[in-house]
Amino acid sequence: MDLRPQAHEIIRTWLFATVVRSHFEFDCLPFKNTLISGWVLDPERKKMSKSLGNVTTPMPLLEAHGADALRYWAASGRPGVDTALDEAQMKIGRRLSIKLLNVSKFVLQRIDDAPELSVLNITQPLDRDVLSLLGQLIAESTTAFANYDYARALERTETFFWSFCDNYVELVKIRAYGGTDSVATISARATLSTVLSVLQRLFAPILPFVAEEVWSWWHDESIHLAPWPSVEELAGLEAPTQPGLLYRSVGEVLEAIRREKSEAKLSQRAQVGLVVARGPEEWLAAIRVGESDLQDAGAVDTFNYVEADEVSVSVTLAEG
Repeated sequence: MDLRPQAHEIIRTWLFATVVRSHFEFDCLPFKNTLISGWVLDPERKKMSKSLGNVTTPMPLLEAHGADALRYWAASGRPGVDTALDEAQMKIGRRLSIKLLNVSKFVLQRIDDAPELSVLNITQPLDRDVLSLLGQLIAESTTAFANYDYARALERTETFFWSFCDNYVELVKIRAYGGTDSVATISARATLSTVLSVLQRLFAPILPFVAEEVWSWWHDESIHLAPWPSVEELAGLEAPTQPGLLYRSVGEVLEAIRREKSEAKLSQRAQVGLVVARGPEEWLAAIRVGESDLQDAGAVDTFNYVEADEVSVSVTLAEG
């Protein structure tokens, strides 16, 4: 055993006593690491304790929000930091769990008739750029867990996940419907499959029940017996010169298109007559590479490119 979890109020009592006793009786340390947690606070930010009568039992919260949502709230509190009981945070965890269910179903519908996919099938620049960011996520999350910083691992995974759902899935969902002999289609499906597999495993320690459910839809064994994601899974992919530049640039344009349609109170399927992208040549070059996916995702007729010092995107909706 090399980890002792405990709260900070007993550092100078139980922690000190355990170390000293082990030293004198066995001439060794009882554990290598100590993880100091904070207190759970009530909504008024007072420490929960039986003597104050402000303790909330978890069962009503489990019944209202589910176990994964409760674990999400708990894991959002960083080591050593007091955490207030916050049902709003649990609702965010429940929303995240539902989104993981929905996007897993959505992606698996697009790859269920595909032949066996691997990272070697990922050939398109946008797809490779996403995988470069996925490799960074794996490395950062693995390091965070190794340092017992579960909150950091959750934060990074969640940020990547929402970007994947809102931007990448929307960008390639039409391309992924193409013929199985299309190189671009196979690349999109392989990317969707790879990213989904990694995200499900990264979420498994925090959202164990929903992760187990979505993993069971396309694997026979439990996700909790599956290997932890590693950057070696992405071996063979040529890293882009500037990881994330293409994906983030294209995502920026897509968000501008969505925003214009939302402000006009139109469906996201509404046609766009013209998108004018202004920015440095490097940024414009990235947009040109992703133009085909942007046209499909945003229903865009025409793109114009104007070199400028500052980045901006103007969207003109199609008449009628």
